[in-house]
Amino acid sequence: MLRREFLLQAGATGLLAAADVDVATSAWKARWVFPAGASPNAYGVYHFRRSFSLDRKPAALKLHVSGDSRYELFLNGVRISRGPARGDLNHWRYETVDAAVHAVQGKNVLAAVVWNETPYSAVCQWSNRTAFLLQAGDTDFETVNTGKGWVCAANPAYAPIPLPGNQRGDIAPGYYAIGPMERFDAGKHLWGWERPEFDDSAWQPAEVGPNASPRDQTDAPSRWMLVARNIPPMEDTPARLARVRKADGIQPPPAFPAQKAAFTIPANTKATLLIDQDHLTTAFLELEVNGGRGAQIQVRYAEALFQQLRPRAVKGNRDEVDGKEFRGYGDIYTADGQHRVYRPLYWRTWRYIQLTVETKSEPLVIEDLRGVFTSYPFTVKAKLDTGVPFHQKMLDIGWRTARLCAHETYMDCPYYEQLQYVGDTRIQAMVTLYMTGDPRLVRNAIELIDSSRTAEGATLSRAPSVLQQYIPPFSLWWVGMVHDYWWYVDDPAFARRMLNGVRAVLGWYTSFLRSDGLLGAMPWWNYVDWVATWRGGRPPSEPDVMPATIQLQLLLALRWAEELEAALGSRALAGQYKETAGRLHAAIQAKFHDAQRGLYSEDLAHKLFSQHANVLAVLADLPATPAAARELMLKVEPDQSLSKCSVYFRYYLDRAMVKAGLGDRYLDRLGTWEFMVKEGLTTWAETDSGATRSDCHAWGSSPNIEFFRTVLGVDSAAPGFSKVRLAPNLGKLTKASGVVPHPKGLIEVTVERAGSGYRWTAKAPAGVQVIGPPQA
Repeated sequence: MLRREFLLQAGATGLLAAADVDVATSAWKARWVFPAGASPNAYGVYHFRRSFSLDRKPAALKLHVSGDSRYELFLNGVRISRGPARGDLNHWRYETVDAAVHAVQGKNVLAAVVWNETPYSAVCQWSNRTAFLLQAGDTDFETVNTGKGWVCAANPAYAPIPLPGNQRGDIAPGYYAIGPMERFDAGKHLWGWERPEFDDSAWQPAEVGPNASPRDQTDAPSRWMLVARNIPPMEDTPARLARVRKADGIQPPPAFPAQKAAFTIPANTKATLLIDQDHLTTAFLELEVNGGRGAQIQVRYAEALFQQLRPRAVKGNRDEVDGKEFRGYGDIYTADGQHRVYRPLYWRTWRYIQLTVETKSEPLVIEDLRGVFTSYPFTVKAKLDTGVPFHQKMLDIGWRTARLCAHETYMDCPYYEQLQYVGDTRIQAMVTLYMTGDPRLVRNAIELIDSSRTAEGATLSRAPSVLQQYIPPFSLWWVGMVHDYWWYVDDPAFARRMLNGVRAVLGWYTSFLRSDGLLGAMPWWNYVDWVATWRGGRPPSEPDVMPATIQLQLLLALRWAEELEAALGSRALAGQYKETAGRLHAAIQAKFHDAQRGLYSEDLAHKLFSQHANVLAVLADLPATPAAARELMLKVEPDQSLSKCSVYFRYYLDRAMVKAGLGDRYLDRLGTWEFMVKEGLTTWAETDSGATRSDCHAWGSSPNIEFFRTVLGVDSAAPGFSKVRLAPNLGKLTKASGVVPHPKGLIEVTVERAGSGYRWTAKAPAGVQVIGPPQA
């Protein structure tokens, strides 16, 4: 005991028998630390350091770490953690990392960079105040806990470039919700701050704040309610850029940038390069330079170049650059004359990069320009062979789209918003399950959306989100997400835990039911789909009643909740949902079905018709027989008078076609994606028009589900995927084979057309029944 006391007093860390520290339920011994003298809620980049000694290299060095708003943690100059994973103040994440591999006998240094982008932060980024937190995972290393002994310094090299802000004339038109870009002055940077040999003697002691506390602690001393990170660290993979498409003022070596190939920009020169990645990506861009004191380097990022910007933005073929205009946000770097590597604090999205360099009195050497790809670390397990190369190309593009829209949360698009909208996320979650079988990001999404619910029961349209935005129909799709999870993932306990949220959503919704059984007017933004003739994406209807599509969404949600309650919760409540659904079903049939046209209208006057209402009518079993459902869907697709489903709502249209017995037509109906491929897109766009804003929206990746669920025919037939239904729809194909991930392993299937039927083989994990069609 005396030796331990001596080691602690000396600032050293010994290697006595350790006791694990409970950070999940007990108050933390570590305290939040703040940058001394800094405004708590203003833009700033700060560094924190703590030196400590070890009498020998430890076998384990577990650290729990978090920051506000974002941080990167280094041990002895090596980056060991990045975070925190996005959440909200009531669910503030901390990471846990074992740093022993980077620890050494003798002096060690923990160093962190922490930044807060308030008031320019991304809409998805919550913040309480700028702060940092670290606690050792066992009692032997408590001297490294944040509190006294940590020092800090502000980094004056960084300044924000807000979006759209002062770049409005340089960026593409559209709504932006991401954080600011960076203006970085290398001459002001604290180079080497993360390394043990850096001299921090001029730094100030960090301001010590309250103890950290887990979410469930009574009378928590700080606003951050800590919960453990529930997803893995993001992937970081080096990735070269592809080629230079245009050069002005300088001609780089032919190998640049596909290979490292240095070149010099003379003094007093302006040079511009247009660099093509050949596909869209999300990555950290690393710019390595030498010399060129005072040179200004602007790096701008774009998904595509523009043929025109007014009266509407048109991009044309994404592979073409001649005669087009570059518009995109970017970072600005000022060189200090030394050999430096610049990397922004947060990743960027691009296919095209415009690099503009203006040198002063010294030449500047561009040593290298490279990327580090980052995304959620999925492992693809699904495989498909149809014998048609275009099908694999679609799967590749769709998967790239899904990956770029999946980081610490799902996101609608990586370039413009980076927000986890419920409507998008339901489809993205199913893509994840069919391609990888990894439910962790799916579960994270369901939890974050659930935690955004108001007291009335409505979820936010997206979560996390500092800006409160409500799309009531998205709360219903969230109920669908819970049902999907229960049906495809073997985790009934999690689905059961979400039942309170399901009940709250439906309790709020059913409070708007009218005496005639229909859903009355709802508050907020009742978005359904981007249809040109619909104002704000909402189907037209009478002011005192919701359009048929939203009535039908509620009907579907009631049916999903009935099944969830019957299996996991209250049978009495399941009965109530069944009764309410029955009344709503009858009211929709009576009020919205147009007998003359044989279609369902959006409005009570039967003047406005859409594919959407009829698609959901089939999915909600309004047609009385399978034959009636088939007849309805045979009308829906060719009828040009109906408002059309966009690439987003094609997910539901394709599901309705299968339910109506028309799944064999799926492969003949890929024109939406064929158009995008012809346009040179390497990811699926937000809309299937020539004037789309975003070039990367994973709600368009539904073929990565339906090639397996519809064409190959592999679907869950019971909760938890405990049974497998095989119902192939090969269309004009004669044969297909593939692999689909399952909670217990893999499902391997081969299907071959034989006359009017199929011959098939299926191998499933032990104990999992496969229910297939009769063998031909």
